Amino acid sequence: MSVYSMTGFAYLQVQTSLGLLGIELKSVNSRYLEVNQRIPEELRFFEGDIRQAITKAVARGKVDCRMQWVGESELEQTINAKAVENLLKVQQEVLSVCTDAKPLTVSNILQFPGVLKPVTVNEEALKCVVMESLQKTLGTLLEARKREGEALAVVINGYCDQIETIVAELAPKLPLIIENIESKLQDRLSEALSRSLLENSTLSKEEVIDRIRQEVTLYAIKLDVDEEMNRLLTHVKEVRRLLSTEGEVGKKLDFLMQELNREANTLGSKAAAIEMTQTSLALKVTIEKMREQVQNLQ
Repeated sequence: MSVYSMTGFAYLQVQTSLGLLGIELKSVNSRYLEVNQRIPEELRFFEGDIRQAITKAVARGKVDCRMQWVGESELEQTINAKAVENLLKVQQEVLSVCTDAKPLTVSNILQFPGVLKPVTVNEEALKCVVMESLQKTLGTLLEARKREGEALAVVINGYCDQIETIVAELAPKLPLIIENIESKLQDRLSEALSRSLLENSTLSKEEVIDRIRQEVTLYAIKLDVDEEMNRLLTHVKEVRRLLSTEGEVGKKLDFLMQELNREANTLGSKAAAIEMTQTSLALKVTIEKMREQVQNLQ
């Protein structure tokens, strides 16, 4: 199973009994599926079929389809002799009246409507050629998108490794960080409440000590980031799972990037030591890099 990128390119040129056909498909990132076609007039009859084939094969991205067609019949066109004779007669009449006028060149004559006999083309046979060639080109495009997606998955998994490493480095430091903060806070509160005890005799020493203990405990609870770190690791695990599946995972991964960033921000808002602040910044930088890659996935 593998994920697909929205970026890809494919080109096919095929010579058939009906003519020379060239197909170019190019796809880039887009929030939705967008199909643009640039095809010659001879193939306009199949525009709907071409769009339907692309829509069926590609789920998301901006796809540009450009086709070139040179029919064999165009090289075998015949002249309508009667039309040429009538045109030359008209030319003689004009020259007899306007002696300064220049006679028509071969190029001028061929441009007049009706001079070249219209050639009938077997539309059904032409449609088969176009659609079969388009399917081959779409197959090449999907292979290119798949290779790109596999490469992106490797990069994104690498960022997942970095997030897990950052979290693992902070985890063993947290107990000591919180212990130091609690100790400093307890000293400050003891000093402040001791002064209050001297000024306000309504508080007993035991009540002061109990108040200090409550304040320190509440502050320690606010500093606890175990929940955020566990959610970070859970989201990373889900990212890895989605990368191992096949289908449209880009939007799901983009949502997970938002959740990862939310947890990193919460961790930063609870930071009471330089180590926690550095961890939050490192996480946000890594998540942003990962988000940029995720936006390339279908």
